[in-house]
Amino acid sequence: MSNLINTENLKLLYKEISKAIGDSKKNVVMAVNSEMVILYWNIGKIIKTEILQSAKAEYGKSVISDLSKELTKDYGKGYSQRNLFNMVRFFEVFSNQQTLQTLSAKLSWSHFVKLFYIEDALKREFYITMCNNEHWSVRTLTDRINSMLYERTAISKKPELTIVNDLKQLSEENKMTTDLFFRDPYVLDFLELHDTYSEKDIENAILTELEKFILEMGRDFAFLGRQVRITIGNKDYFIDLLFYHRKLRRLVLIELKLGEFLPEHKGQVELYLRWLQKNEMNEGENSPVAIILCASKSDEEIELLEVDKSGIHVAQYLTQLPPKELFQEKLHKAIERAKEKFEANTLE
Repeated sequence: MSNLINTENLKLLYKEISKAIGDSKKNVVMAVNSEMVILYWNIGKIIKTEILQSAKAEYGKSVISDLSKELTKDYGKGYSQRNLFNMVRFFEVFSNQQTLQTLSAKLSWSHFVKLFYIEDALKREFYITMCNNEHWSVRTLTDRINSMLYERTAISKKPELTIVNDLKQLSEENKMTTDLFFRDPYVLDFLELHDTYSEKDIENAILTELEKFILEMGRDFAFLGRQVRITIGNKDYFIDLLFYHRKLRRLVLIELKLGEFLPEHKGQVELYLRWLQKNEMNEGENSPVAIILCASKSDEEIELLEVDKSGIHVAQYLTQLPPKELFQEKLHKAIERAKEKFEANTLE
């Protein structure tokens, strides 16, 4: 018996020590990363203030080129001319040292390189906040930027003050608004759908690629079920997909529509939402919301129906990403339309 107890104790000790070693290694990596980020910021500051601000552009470049050769010789490839200019850019964009200290504990140098070349300050702040909140890898951050996530998120179509406040709320209080959650369009290119497909095909493809679908929707999604049956009176209805969003603390139903959005879809989904609110909503949760994913939609029709007041978000889904220029143009037009509408409502 004593041998058995000793063996069990040994296993517990090993597990405890292994965890301590793993945690320590992780802390060391984080500490090294933080120190490296701060070092690069300081190098950028020195080059900016002592060389570039006091010298003509061409002479400054020449000095940095010579400096790079000396540093590379002694300290390795991390001090190439290109990387030194990256450090300068880093200092210029993240000039607040206190903010940098906070971010350096969470983001790697590779994250910063992706972030400090985003010109739009609000857009950059969005990606910084989402990186921190959703623990994005550098690859995920790159994919999100390339798929124009910010432009597709409802928040980008809001006034600047709303964007700032919503990002601050998420960053400081860990509270997410639906404007940060809802997107339009949703890019479902990973589903690999053929030229002809049904709503069931889309549903099956989503379930097959559930992990990728949740990444497109946001990491706080928890899958609850498909074709969830609800009974109202003597009739059975079926919710295509049902999720729970942890940060929003609410149920999210997704209704898939193969064709264009029709006015009657609003009534159907409102019925589902009211049923969920009455029968499935727990104490302390917020009211359920819905996303209607459709192949096409009329913005004017959706505006007149006031679907947003019912907790419904109508969004187009794309089975493949169109050419970036066309995609960008379409999204920017949508943003401008939304802001013009907001300004018109403010003047009334």
